[in-house]
Amino acid sequence: MAQTIKRGGKGVRRAAAARGTQRKVQTARKQTGSAIDTVMRALPFSEDTLHRIMLIAILGVAAVIVWVVATMAGIPDLAREEIALGAANAGFEVKRVEVRGVNRMNELKIYDKVLGQRDQAMPKVDVAALRDQLVQLSWVKDARVSRQLPDTLVVDIVERSPHAVLRENGKLSLIDETGHVLEPVSATRARGMLVLTGTGVEGKVEDLGRLLEAAPALKPQVAEAEWIGNRRWNLTFKTGQVLALPEGEDPSASALLSFARMDGVNRLLGGKVASFDMRAPDRTYLLVPGHADAAAAQKQADAEAKAKAKRLAQAGAARTPAAAKKQDD
Repeated sequence: MAQTIKRGGKGVRRAAAARGTQRKVQTARKQTGSAIDTVMRALPFSEDTLHRIMLIAILGVAAVIVWVVATMAGIPDLAREEIALGAANAGFEVKRVEVRGVNRMNELKIYDKVLGQRDQAMPKVDVAALRDQLVQLSWVKDARVSRQLPDTLVVDIVERSPHAVLRENGKLSLIDETGHVLEPVSATRARGMLVLTGTGVEGKVEDLGRLLEAAPALKPQVAEAEWIGNRRWNLTFKTGQVLALPEGEDPSASALLSFARMDGVNRLLGGKVASFDMRAPDRTYLLVPGHADAAAAQKQADAEAKAKAKRLAQAGAARTPAAAKKQDD
């Protein structure tokens, strides 16, 4: 009986190798499945919840892609334009401007900035950019812009307060307590206000305020403060008298306090002394107008009187022998 031999059949070794590979795959699948099961059991939520999270993440990524594509195509801008147009047609359009908090500054400067928003749809008004423009005005310390529907923009202003007058190159300007320049001012309007002079004095306004607080009784009497050489102060009082203070924050405050005490005892302000120099730590120099001239005149008169007395004495001594001889005759 004939037998048929099939070519290409698996040999014994090949069959054994295939069975070994199959066993390895089954073992790996079991290990992988066991590891995944272990991880799933460690998670604080179920497998269904994990599937939902993955689905949400995929949808979020898809939404971001759609938004990027739409932005590149200009669709959001078109949508905003349509929304603004619809709002304007519905009456939500800037027709009125209400300004609050303005007492000293020129209110027209506020309206110049804000009235450019007239007839714009409310959604198109950039209130943040408008506020940035307002705080650039010299008098505006802070500002807030809000929409009052349907047709009003409300502008709340926090004004700066005039504190002193800066005199520079013959011109006068109002400044606030930080040295910020507000606006030019006339001499008439500046009358009665503290006048500051000297290079860089606008940056020393707060330092001057602390100095004057050391002697509150003298503060109202100070008419002018001059910053000398970027290192010390000369104070001019309303009486026209000048006080020269030493360098340094603490030494100048101590000297001013000492002067206030001396004035309280001896009434220096309003007296004959024109200036007080307290730059030396252990003494005060006083300058009295005309005192030097008077002293020189007095010295000259004393010298002349002394010379005259000497001449008279010499003349008397010369006459004495002759007078004695005549008396004897």
